[in-house]
Amino acid sequence: MAFDLFSAKGTPLEQQRFTWRDMVGKPISKLDDDAFTRVRIILMNGIETEALRFQHMAQRMSRELRQSLARTRRTEQHQATMVNWLIGPDHSPLETTIAYEQVAIEVTAAVAQTEPDPYIAQTYRFGLLEDFDHLYRYAALLDRMEGKDANNILQSYTDILPGRPTVEEHRSPIDDMREPYDCRKAAPITKLHALTIAGSEYQTHDYYMNIGPLFADPVARQLYAEIASIEEQHVTQYGSLLDPQETLLEQWLLHEATEVYNYYSCVEQETNPRVKAIWERFLDYELGHFHHVAELFKQHEKRDPAELFPGTLPEPIRFASQRDFVRQVLAQEVDLRANGTQFVSQSQESQASIDYRAQINADGSPSETVAAGYIWTPGTELNRKVTVAV
Repeated sequence: MAFDLFSAKGTPLEQQRFTWRDMVGKPISKLDDDAFTRVRIILMNGIETEALRFQHMAQRMSRELRQSLARTRRTEQHQATMVNWLIGPDHSPLETTIAYEQVAIEVTAAVAQTEPDPYIAQTYRFGLLEDFDHLYRYAALLDRMEGKDANNILQSYTDILPGRPTVEEHRSPIDDMREPYDCRKAAPITKLHALTIAGSEYQTHDYYMNIGPLFADPVARQLYAEIASIEEQHVTQYGSLLDPQETLLEQWLLHEATEVYNYYSCVEQETNPRVKAIWERFLDYELGHFHHVAELFKQHEKRDPAELFPGTLPEPIRFASQRDFVRQVLAQEVDLRANGTQFVSQSQESQASIDYRAQINADGSPSETVAAGYIWTPGTELNRKVTVAV
């Protein structure tokens, strides 16, 4: 069903209210809820925290917008709380990590297939093969530390196989830069995709940076440190797709449109009625934010917001297993590397990245250590050993 961004007014900002009991409700079930309900929760937490991050930075750059930013940001804070607290205590930190990587793989793969800009679509395919390998490394750690099968979280939607080896993903910072879209020419969906993936990756980076130090196992601590570094590379990569020529208000309006688009995608596909009601509520809240910022945009820039977006939102992100697409990309592009802003064959990789990788892996690679000899087996390696013994 087509959704008109400008005719749907949503809930006015001044009518958006929360209580603590309202914000912190019953979490989802780790096993009983569909995995894509959790995918949507994690994605939307990333979108909300991206909005908070941007609005905090924006207030440092504009005195005249500070009150509007503060009012909107308070609602974003409470939305982020309500969304993120849907993840329950039945998830161990490692199981939540598995879920974060599933989000990175399935959402990025879905976006890559509908992205109209070939270079940007290539960027998404390049990144997803690295997150695909991260899932494999964390699945090995989950098996060996907790004796759990990562597929209990993935629910058979996502393969557990090596991707582009994490040990080979470390690059010079200059080789993580990408060419930005042109804000004057790029399709609206290109802008929405870029902010969606950048926000999702940023929260993954922050989660690993906070969770990693809480492990006692030295290999686990090192693995989180290694993959958090790659996630910073991904944030650099996806963030550099954004056009720095966009004005502050243009960026803010784009953030609000991105939130509307993602909540709309969630509403259209959510299977849990209680969670769907949250998506519907926050879709209305974000529409209220969008129209509030649209008025500021008209007031301060003397421009029509309709020049940035069509009235009808693009088709929703498809929350479904992208297994066949990921396998195809894995077969065709796993050996790609980066040289500056371009993707090249392994033989053309920049010397700067080769040198950087040699230095940072000089004492060994945690991602190689944790997965040494590991092959995913239903029911964990212990089950495989028992079966062989019998």
